[in-house]
Amino acid sequence: MNKALFIKLAILAVVTLVLIAVLAQIGGLVRERQERQHEAEQSVEQSQAGPQTLLGPLLTRNCKETWAPYKDGVQTRNFTVALPPSQLQVGGRVTPDPRYRGLFKINSYAGKLSITARWDDFDRLTPPAENAGGRVECGDVVAMFSASDARGLRDVELKRDGHALAVKPGTTNGHYPAGLHAVLATPRTGETLELSLNVNLVGTQRLAVVPAAGSTAVDLQSSWPHPSFAGRFLPAEREVGANGFSARWQVSELATSATADAAAGKADLDTVAVDFIDPVNPYVMSDRAIKYGLMFIVLTFVTVGLTELLTGRRVHPVQYLLVGLALSLFFLLLLSLSEHLPFLTAYLIAAGAAAAVLTQYAAAMLGGWGRGLAFGGGVALLYGALYVLLTLEQTALVIGAVLLFAVLAAVMTLTRKLDWYGMVGDRQAVSE
Repeated sequence: MNKALFIKLAILAVVTLVLIAVLAQIGGLVRERQERQHEAEQSVEQSQAGPQTLLGPLLTRNCKETWAPYKDGVQTRNFTVALPPSQLQVGGRVTPDPRYRGLFKINSYAGKLSITARWDDFDRLTPPAENAGGRVECGDVVAMFSASDARGLRDVELKRDGHALAVKPGTTNGHYPAGLHAVLATPRTGETLELSLNVNLVGTQRLAVVPAAGSTAVDLQSSWPHPSFAGRFLPAEREVGANGFSARWQVSELATSATADAAAGKADLDTVAVDFIDPVNPYVMSDRAIKYGLMFIVLTFVTVGLTELLTGRRVHPVQYLLVGLALSLFFLLLLSLSEHLPFLTAYLIAAGAAAAVLTQYAAAMLGGWGRGLAFGGGVALLYGALYVLLTLEQTALVIGAVLLFAVLAAVMTLTRKLDWYGMVGDRQAVSE
């Protein structure tokens, strides 16, 4: 092999390693900014309220069973019975209320919810004894309502059959302690009980409702245009537009274990939920873009190398390095701009700046504005392809594969008549 060519390839390999290191440093900066955003989210949650999961109202009662004499005393057990409603309706409107910590935006919200719960049977509130000769005594009936972060309960009004009840902090339930409760008069046999709860609630990023009832209906509206419906159940009906969303869930106790799990005090409960997300997170998008950085550099180097082969124009390794640095710093420019501008705007500015710089530099490097414009146009197409890869996440693999295959096919077509042995000075050795 021609010694000069071998040396140049070795230098280009070193240049590529240097550029990989540059991309790694930029990637590290992206991850650092992501961590700082997470810290900002935690700061808002600590000073305001975190994601909210609502449970209830439930009727609970603390009971004590006493049975058979044992030595000098009797045996006892303390337990709590919980009765979910037969019907639960939750409705209201949630208004986005974003908070900021420096550059970082945290999606918090304020909601006004109306909750109606109905009970038709109260037999479970008077449990039978489980032991022979046992006697069960129970305390007051308590209506409890749990919110995962009670600091978010701004204003609460609880009524029984239209009459206001005195609300106290805490739920008196050790499994779901955060929330509120009210003591009720013991319902009479055959009586129907209805509780209505109006809540002004604030939270961060997620609102979830536990469908702990025989039948649960949840209706939510919001001006947030980018909801992500989560939890165990998707809405039965939903409308999402530029002005917000409306969604309706309908869940039966036949489809969920939430009723039994809530009564048993389990921690992991089924929910219907909505996340208030930003569809384009600049740090996630920048991190994904950097993963394609090496492919960009390799494709650009291949393009420059082909120009050398086809035109005889020599390009110095330092020029390769400068071109690679311009491609790499595009990602840093994108990251910094996207913290202040919408991601698409930041992308267009960063891509336009990089393409403009590379166009004028390639005109001098490759010997003419025609070649420079062609090179800059190719770079612009690469940035366009990258944006498509970023926005169409589900089809990114197939688009990337097609792009690489098209580039390989173009390289093979353009070099199909090149005399490779003649280029490296080995024609005579091969013929012998």
